[in-house]
Amino acid sequence: MRRIEEFENSIEYSFKDKNLLKNALTHSSYASENGKSYIANNERLEFLGDAFLGAVIASKLFSVMNNEKEGVLSKKRAEIVCEQTLADIAKSIDLGDYLYLGNGEETQGGRDKSSILSDALEAVIGAIYLDGGFEECRDVVLRLFSSKIRLSIKGDLVTTRDFKSELQQKVQEKYHENRIEYVLVGEEGPAHKKLFTVELRLKGKSLGRGEGSSKGKAEQAAAEAVLKKGEI
Repeated sequence: MRRIEEFENSIEYSFKDKNLLKNALTHSSYASENGKSYIANNERLEFLGDAFLGAVIASKLFSVMNNEKEGVLSKKRAEIVCEQTLADIAKSIDLGDYLYLGNGEETQGGRDKSSILSDALEAVIGAIYLDGGFEECRDVVLRLFSSKIRLSIKGDLVTTRDFKSELQQKVQEKYHENRIEYVLVGEEGPAHKKLFTVELRLKGKSLGRGEGSSKGKAEQAAAEAVLKKGEI
């Protein structure tokens, strides 16, 4: 688990109640395996975050696209708050690195699953709403979703191809287990402009490397490089 403070820096919001954030990052599998009650997982916060997110995006589209019909606005909102778009944003802030997962989900690549990541992002939004109120949460949402909103308005929103999931599926089909490792081997540059280098290993053997402005992007680049080789 990476430090919670790193995650707060990535979303530019510091929680007054750290337990709310931990709750938002706790998957039901972890809560179940550790004998915690239902309210210890992030599903209730996900419900709240989903509703708040939809309202904020709808309000933004309503104010910006002031000549569009209801049907167009609904379509734009739906593509912005869809599972894959949320997962893309979650990956851009390395949300998966901070999740509390049960052993089963951990071994099955839960940190990269779009469904888990999108739900967790909604839970984090719900937690921010409870911790900081409407305006602070709205500011975080608009900051995280700004590029997706712009692309959607222009008609250019395309969900990112998930190379890590593709590679993991191929490895599981071939070896019947998940043996992929993503090892951080380089980190350079100032805090606001970091460049990360990740090495992808399978059964301890290096298959390729990738670079990116975040650890998640570097991992995607490494997986893409390995897939392009066509050796798996």
